[in-house]
Amino acid sequence: MFQGALRSRPLVSATLAGALLLAACADGELDDAREDPGSVEDADEADPDDEPEADAEDGEPEEEDEAQAQVDPAEVGANELGEVPVLMYHRILPDGGSDYDLTPEEFRSELEYLYDNDYRPIRLDELIDGDIDVPAGTTPVVFTFDDSTREQFAYTEDGDIDPDTAVGILLEFAEEHEDFDAVGSFYVLGSLFGVSDDRGAEKLQHLHELGFELGNHTLTHERLDHLDADGVQRELAQGADNIRDAVLEAEVRTMSLPLGLWPDDRSLAAEGSHDGTAYEHEGILLVGSNPAPSPFDDEFDPLAIPRIRSLPPESYDPDDPEGLMTSGYWFDVFEQAPERRYVSDGDPGTISFPEEYEGELADEHADRANPY
Repeated sequence: MFQGALRSRPLVSATLAGALLLAACADGELDDAREDPGSVEDADEADPDDEPEADAEDGEPEEEDEAQAQVDPAEVGANELGEVPVLMYHRILPDGGSDYDLTPEEFRSELEYLYDNDYRPIRLDELIDGDIDVPAGTTPVVFTFDDSTREQFAYTEDGDIDPDTAVGILLEFAEEHEDFDAVGSFYVLGSLFGVSDDRGAEKLQHLHELGFELGNHTLTHERLDHLDADGVQRELAQGADNIRDAVLEAEVRTMSLPLGLWPDDRSLAAEGSHDGTAYEHEGILLVGSNPAPSPFDDEFDPLAIPRIRSLPPESYDPDDPEGLMTSGYWFDVFEQAPERRYVSDGDPGTISFPEEYEGELADEHADRANPY
């Protein structure tokens, strides 16, 4: 099903990539501060002549069932060296906002497309760990949300989650589609979802309890390329502390670069410390405009993970340059070249792929390789 020629990865021009980096988040910067399990028959009615079935063979049918449940990677077109879409979201607004925002209807439409085309959500920390547990024949997709705005997560006057926020829409969609999990990764600022510090901390705790990942987006959304080494570390250390103060058990393992811009010393985006507070990021998100390599691919760099700006297929116009390299564009690419997609074999313990791709497997994953 998902077989074909060797993958071809088009390159984004430096001009286009630079424009995307500078544009991301820019429209939202001024808005960041807003706000009886069963019954048993009576034993007396049992026939004393009835013989209970032998227990000695109880384990055999289960083992047989497990063997039958194994999926042939070739039958589902498994390619766990294929590419993974990491989608970038900002605000969910009734009027659609800027080019980096969506309406609630557009977000729901994109979820419908993803579900109908066999994409299933995971978190970014699961991607960098290679802990990808999605059904056989499906493709992982990562939802990432920048800037911790009110439109991403809010409550109604009754205290319920607002159904037109990103979290509300995801939860409702997952409830209607039992094999589609409401998971994703939120990259938060000091201004937490447009509410007071205490209320924002409660929201972070709630997100954590719902199973979302909490990641660092700095404290104040400063351009890291405009700061000296001390300033970069201050922003990132305080950003990590902002999360850990609210959610003591939170592991802040990943971060999103504000505007996609690196500090002069790129190593400081990964780790550093300020005023006794240390941070360490195992995954770093770019703004950039293409799918991510498989975490098992030799080209995968967890400290430079590209993302795709969301633009649902119904809103994508191939003749409009504004739609170039958006999710609508890439979904179209994957439909035309399905061999490029990461397709799961359903077993998180193995890495299945057509044998012609074997040279793309990173050496450290060779013990899990299952070429066919």
